[in-house]
Amino acid sequence: MTIRTIATEPFDDQKPGTSGLRKKVKVFQRPHYLENFVQSIFNALEGFGGKTLVVGGDGRYLNREAVQTILKMAAAAGFGRALVGQGGILSTPAASCVIRKHQAFGGIILSASHNPGGPDEDFGIKYNAANGGPAPEKLTEAMFAISRSLKEYRILEADDVDIDSLGGGMLGGMRVEIIDPVDDYAALMETLFDFGRIRDALTSGALSVRFDAMHAVTGPYAREILENRLGAPAGTVMNGTPLPDFGGGHPDPNLVHAHDLVEIMRGPNAPTFGGASDGDGDRNMVMGRDFFVTPSDSLAVLAANATLTPGYADGLAGIARSMPTSGAADRVAAALGIDCYETPTGWKFFGNLLDAGRATLCGEESFGTGSAHVREKDGLWAVLMWMNILAVRQETVADIVTEHWRKYGRNYYSRHDYEAVDADAANGLMDHLRELAPGLAGRVFGDYTIETVDDFSYTDPVDGSVATKQGIRVLFTDGSRVVFRLSGTGTQGATLRVYLERYEQDPAAQGQETQAALGQLIAIAGDLAEIKARTGRDAPDVIT
Repeated sequence: MTIRTIATEPFDDQKPGTSGLRKKVKVFQRPHYLENFVQSIFNALEGFGGKTLVVGGDGRYLNREAVQTILKMAAAAGFGRALVGQGGILSTPAASCVIRKHQAFGGIILSASHNPGGPDEDFGIKYNAANGGPAPEKLTEAMFAISRSLKEYRILEADDVDIDSLGGGMLGGMRVEIIDPVDDYAALMETLFDFGRIRDALTSGALSVRFDAMHAVTGPYAREILENRLGAPAGTVMNGTPLPDFGGGHPDPNLVHAHDLVEIMRGPNAPTFGGASDGDGDRNMVMGRDFFVTPSDSLAVLAANATLTPGYADGLAGIARSMPTSGAADRVAAALGIDCYETPTGWKFFGNLLDAGRATLCGEESFGTGSAHVREKDGLWAVLMWMNILAVRQETVADIVTEHWRKYGRNYYSRHDYEAVDADAANGLMDHLRELAPGLAGRVFGDYTIETVDDFSYTDPVDGSVATKQGIRVLFTDGSRVVFRLSGTGTQGATLRVYLERYEQDPAAQGQETQAALGQLIAIAGDLAEIKARTGRDAPDVIT
């Protein structure tokens, strides 16, 4: 076997976003495109000679081929060992778990998260550091800079590795070990939650569950943990076989795309609890019988009840939430006497807080929740934590959440997504808001008076790094707010996200339908940003 040095030309579009590089499959299939980015990752790293690299992904189209390329390039680069999920499979939280447990140098995760898969859809690749978390901005910036001047890459000339059989072998000078993708992760979950108590609740009928894996990566994890280890009936996990195109569905666990689960949970014979996860297993949706729990409320409820679970029985060091996420968790933190951190969107911003022991639970409104057990958000972990709390409290999801609102107040909250908006129009809308901002304080819109408008910036309390232009916040005198932000997770055009929040302390007024309760704020947001005129859209594509 020989190492080949291949001449190449740089690409100018390999700038990683909040979760790595995401493009259409056909872009990654262009000659040298994948190889260029992988070489840019390796060139940006230092000191990995002889060290361990973790490799795996969500099983989407192109996953298997990309694993082979990465392994051959890792061998050529000088890694000493590669741990690969069987079949090229590793959920994003499981990859973080494996990196941390085996003290790997880092890992490459192949995923476009909740985006659709298939030959005409999306693919993604990102690097996770030794702490198991996404590469920090200084590293992704270095990767991008290298990609723009790259002239060659190195790859081992060798046969493909058998990634379907457990075991080990050599690839050049690098040992490749094919591992069970579920084992390490499932063992970690057993240390965090009371599997015996959950099993008893399932056996007695006090708890019944349906979990929608959406034909994505979490299927094997959910079957092993929910059905095999916890004893839930066969069939508890639906859409549990990972498919390269996710069965033609959109693996985003929300009320629109997880429609199979929503129909069951709103039906006449609904189980007591429903959960779903996304393409790579890091997002979650939770429901009770005909009762949807927003991700913001879910974070707050989990924080308030964390000590009911073994892994968090000693309490929380702190809570962290992304800026667009509602302030529900802030009130729990205040009641517990712990800090609550407000960060930009992107799980990498939680990493320093978790590593420094300042936060234990973290959450994003975009259906991501997690804790210090790994350095990624974790969909199945959130489902298991809810199941543990339900098993202990012996109450319904609706009762637990409404009791929480009575105690802490309710944050009426919603996100409106305008997808695949023309990028220039979307950027123009944001520039328009920035121009308006200085003159908006004190202006009255219906029942609301603007207190201030800002473009959110964040100074990391651990390392002092600064992130700017993270979303435009319109803050009202009563504590309500509207936030405008362009998402970095899509591969086509831009996604405009509008976040709307109104706090209601009076229990008698906490039973309104969410969109009705936010009606005035929705109208104000549309008028301020001139959404219809600038995007041509009469309504959002997705409301969550």
